[in-house]
Parts: sequence; structure tokens; C-alpha cells
Amino acid sequence: MRTGATAAQPHVLTALGDASRTAVIAFWLLLPLIGFETVTNINDQLILTTRFPLLAAFVAIAGAGRFVYSFSVAPWLARRALLAPKTAAPSRRDGLRKWLLPFGFGFVLVYPLIAIAAVGKVGAVKWIDNFGNQILIYVMLGLGLNIVVGLAGLLDLGYVAFYAVGAYSYALLAKTFGLTFWILLPLAGVLASFWGILLGFPVLRLRGDYLAIVTLAFGEIIRLIIINWVALTNGYAGIIGIPRPTLFGIPFDASDNGFAAVFGLEFSPVYRVTFLYYIVLALVLLTCFVTLRLRRLPIGRAWEALREDEIACRSLGINTTNAKLTAFAMGAMFAGFAGSFFAARESFISPESFTFIESATILSIVVLGGMGSQIGVALAAILLIGATEIMRQLDFLKHIFGPTFDPTQYRMLLVGLAMVLMMIWRPRGLITTRTPSVFLKERKVISADLVKEGRG
Repeated sequence: MRTGATAAQPHVLTALGDASRTAVIAFWLLLPLIGFETVTNINDQLILTTRFPLLAAFVAIAGAGRFVYSFSVAPWLARRALLAPKTAAPSRRDGLRKWLLPFGFGFVLVYPLIAIAAVGKVGAVKWIDNFGNQILIYVMLGLGLNIVVGLAGLLDLGYVAFYAVGAYSYALLAKTFGLTFWILLPLAGVLASFWGILLGFPVLRLRGDYLAIVTLAFGEIIRLIIINWVALTNGYAGIIGIPRPTLFGIPFDASDNGFAAVFGLEFSPVYRVTFLYYIVLALVLLTCFVTLRLRRLPIGRAWEALREDEIACRSLGINTTNAKLTAFAMGAMFAGFAGSFFAARESFISPESFTFIESATILSIVVLGGMGSQIGVALAAILLIGATEIMRQLDFLKHIFGPTFDPTQYRMLLVGLAMVLMMIWRPRGLITTRTPSVFLKERKVISADLVKEGRG
């Protein structure tokens, strides 16, 4: 017993040392972010206030988390790494995949019904719209960017530009010519795809950081055009009164010709948000289906070859120009679909909805989910966007950190923390395995020791 106690003592001291260093680092990093705050007084002057109790709470949480990791998690991971891999792991993975996908598909199909049954029609509007529709929009955007970044390996930091093109195309054409959502949805995708091709031509010879800079500039150019072309886009004021989708010409409003009146139901906004939910769900499923089919076609294999090595891709006789242009065009088309749905859902758009932070969020979804993985993109969108919406409901934290504490202000802080943790534990994303698009006789899993990032 004495020997075990003396052996555990250095381990505890090491964990305490790690926790102390983490607390010091967290203090200096969070001091300007959380320790100080600027507020406006009654004279409309900015004054600097302090939030040291809140800072101390965050530092204590960081130190305690590091102590738990150093004392318990790190030794367990070390012991686990020394163990030989079990032969049952692939079967467990296959079993999880066998049951997880049907369960997830069934859940998203009946999610509106679950929300209505749980909180009623009034409360379900928030849960269906803020969680269901919002998350599915970002799933669709992530799947579109996954074609460009995950499959073709082209770093695009201006993806929100195609999102904006789809939204403004729908809004302007619907208000000017009175066209319906079902006509403008594919048209918005085609217009966004056209802009994707326009972006692809100037960047055919660019790779890596240079490509990222040019795409970032393209996104900012589109945003500035929207702001300054006031005669067309109404500038910062945005476009209001955008027509919403109808069901065979039946609107979802409180009029005598509305959905509720036609079917003899009590009027409720839940019918509209549920209808929109199934529209965007169908668009997401269409995006998944098209992407899976494209991966099995020669163009999909050309994208993956381009991602691995462009020089080797050219030596094999693959037309890299067509591969890049089709990747930009397909990714932009799905962003146009998402943008048109966003404009129809909100009935109002402005340049504030298409800033660089949106491109960064979509790229974070692709990276965190695992580049090239559709399931990973969906999971990452649920975690990032769903966590943001959940934070709006955490009002009880004000009783812990004070009445001025707003959880939504720390969304990007949590996103950054999630990125750091992913770089440490799973640098290839949530879903690290990749299903080969072409295989001989049987599909085989690539061993982890053949991957640069190892198991994660």
C-alpha cells in the first residue's frame, strides 16, 4: 500500500503542475476577452468595466479540466495505445453503421412530429425552425463545400458568395417577376453554378494559400457588390417581403385561402415551418444522393485524384481544368439551392447574412466532420449549429455567472476550442474512415499506420 501511494504521488504532482500551467495560460488568453468589457453609459460614452469573477470561473474550469485529463484520461489513453487492436472493432463499427444510419434517417423524418408531441404546436415552432431548418441549411452548405474542399482538395474561403447569389437571385426574381419558389429554386442553383465557373477560370493555376486568398477576395467582392448596388439590392436595408413557398398554390397564412382554412384546421405557424422542414430535408437528401453518385463516376474519381496529387493527376491524362471547374460549379449549385431556401424561409435578406464568418463556419463544419465524409459533415453541423441554438436557451447560467452573462457571446470561443481539441485528438475529423469509391472484389479498410495522422 505504501508503494502504491508513493507511486501515485508524483502522478498527482504532475497533474497539478499541468493544471497550474493551463490556468495561467487561460488567464492571460481570456483576460482581454472575458476579464474586460466595454459598455455604453447614459452619456453615450464607452467605459471599461471588469468581470473578474467570470474570468476566475473560466480559469478554474480550464485548470480543473486539465487536471482531470492529466490525472485520468491521459494514462488511460496511454494504456489503450499499448493494447493490441481487437479484431471485433471492425464488426462493431459495421454494426454501428448498420443501425445508426436507419435510426438517424427515421429520426429526421419524424422530428417535427416528435417536437409537436413534446412541447405542443406553439413551442414546436422554435424547435423545428431554429434547430431543424437551420441545421439542415448548414448541412446542405457543408455538403456542397465538401465537394470543393473534401473531394477536390480546393480550399475555398469565399463559399458564402454562392450562398448569397442563390438568396438574392430568388429574392429579386420572385419580387420582380412574381415567379414561384419551385421555378426559382433550380434557377438559383444554375445562376450560382455559373458564378462558380466564373470563379474557377481565374484560379485554375492556383493552389493552397494562393487559392484561399483569391476565393476569400471573391466572397468579399460579392458582398461589396450587394452593399453598393443599392438600386438593385437595396444595400444594407436588404430585401423584405420575399414570397414564401406554397403547397400547390396554397399559402401558409391566416387568410381564407390558407392551408389551415382549406383543410379545416386551426391556424398555426407550425404548418409552415414543418412544410419548410421537409423541403430542406428533401434538398439535403438530394445533395447526398448526387454527391454519392458523382463519387462513383469518372469525374468523382478525378476530384479525389486531384486532391491527392495534381501533378500525378495530370500525368495520368486527367483534365484538371474540367475537374476544377466542375467541382466549383457543383459546390456552388448546392449553395445556390441553400441560399434560395434561406431567402424563402426568412422572407428577408441583407448583406449581414453573408459575411466571412459564414464561410468560416461552413469550412469548420467540413473540417470538423472529416473532409470527404458526408456523415461527418452532418454530425459537425448538428454539433456547431445545434450547440449555438442550445446556448440561447441556457438562461439558468445567468444565476451562476451573473445577470449580464450572455452565453451566445461565447459561441466562437467554443468553436475555437472544438477546433483545438479536434487537432489534438482527431486531426482527420469526426469520421476518419473513408469508403473507397472503386474497389476490386471487396472493400477493404486502410490500416491506420498507413495514414500520416495515425488513428485520428
